[in-house]
Amino acid sequence: MKEYPTLTEIQNDLRGGGLTCVQLVNHYLERIESNAHLNAFVDVYSEEALRFAADVDIKIQNGTAGRLAGLVIGLKDVLAHKGHGVQAGSQILNTYHSPYTATAVQRLLDEDAIVIGRQNCDEFAMGSSNENSSFGPVLNAADNTKVPGGSSGGSAVAVQAGLCHASLGSDTGGSVRQPAAFCGVVGVKPSYGRVSRWGLLAYASSFDCIGPITKSIEDAALILEIMAGSDEFDSTVSAKDVPSYTENLGWNGKAKIGYILDTIENEAIAPEIREQTLEVLNRLRSQGHEVTPVEMPLLDYLLPTYYILTTAEASSNLSRFDGVRYGSRAAENGDLEALYKNTRTEGFGEEVRRRILLGTFVLSANYYDAYYTKAQRVRRLVREETERFFEKFDFLISPVTPTTAFTIGEKTEDPLQMYLADIFTVQANVVGNPAISIPNGLDKNGMPIGIQIMAPFFKEEKMLSFANHLSLTLKENIEA
Repeated sequence: MKEYPTLTEIQNDLRGGGLTCVQLVNHYLERIESNAHLNAFVDVYSEEALRFAADVDIKIQNGTAGRLAGLVIGLKDVLAHKGHGVQAGSQILNTYHSPYTATAVQRLLDEDAIVIGRQNCDEFAMGSSNENSSFGPVLNAADNTKVPGGSSGGSAVAVQAGLCHASLGSDTGGSVRQPAAFCGVVGVKPSYGRVSRWGLLAYASSFDCIGPITKSIEDAALILEIMAGSDEFDSTVSAKDVPSYTENLGWNGKAKIGYILDTIENEAIAPEIREQTLEVLNRLRSQGHEVTPVEMPLLDYLLPTYYILTTAEASSNLSRFDGVRYGSRAAENGDLEALYKNTRTEGFGEEVRRRILLGTFVLSANYYDAYYTKAQRVRRLVREETERFFEKFDFLISPVTPTTAFTIGEKTEDPLQMYLADIFTVQANVVGNPAISIPNGLDKNGMPIGIQIMAPFFKEEKMLSFANHLSLTLKENIEA
């Protein structure tokens, strides 16, 4: 079967009679089986997906199919899907099946998307390499010795390797964009509150966002357009009208673009990523866009602020997984406190335990003001500084990651080095702004490089339009 870069091309063949959804699903099932070594899926819904595909084929014949007919999609293992397991890559939920479906997922199903399975991820979305899953690491399809990025590594690899057409991931500090960059696909983090979090297993509730991973910006725009909007089950989601992202992907005019000097002129950044990013900025300048270097004094405080606040929220959110209310339970050998301790020690992996302990520490009475309260103040200052930036500029452009995908096991012994992989992505989560990662060529070893565009709050329409313009420009340059 030929490669389909966009859903539009799939639907053209479906309507033309040269393809059926059943054939499409069978193709992806064969791809999943032949690429099982990548470990991208933890559960594949073979019979169910084929059954749904047959139903969608009938709808296509009758002219009643939804906007996503022909979209075969995978779900990161943190999204609830009624009647299916959801474990967040953890053994503490190995007996749990969801009694309901996440709002974002349900809206895709209502438009006839076909869910083919759930995808491997770092445990409770805590990680930058997809090595923290209790199901084992996911392998990068471009080089099986490399990580795919995290925490949505399985979701990115599934799209990269053609195991499904698109995936839904979650982004708390870069967990959609970073693996998208490492795998050479498109990853979108919407504004906080743009997409309902109902049915998303929480890591850090004031940071978490659901976002699409796709081969094209066109498909990402369509999926986001359908998922977005108000939801009675989530009080944090915005009631703002959702623009037609797909109808406004054409870019007109000249943009004012800023880039932070320290994200380019830094010894920690791989030379090829620096060169590729500068080349993009120079190309935009040559097209007549205004491209200006800026300084952001609070940049050094982004990662500490992010990790203090997210670990604090994780400590609170994950307290419910105790062997009594949810999931698996350790063998009873003592009192209730022993049951809690044994269950959580056996059920949670090392990285999750580390972050729970850090979060509990910063929330403790003696350190609350010194860490948590101060981090909240810094978060406000970063937000204000970012708002001032977007009073002058349309977009902030930066690399997505300081390096391309690193070798499996390379950073597992040094958590601080692992955390630094998020240095360019966390700002969008700290302030709540939308951001997108799009492919920006390959390094000398053939590993994908990504470039990030961040936009003002709730300006996804503008961001997607400009990203589409830039993506077409990059494609033309490669073909030339």
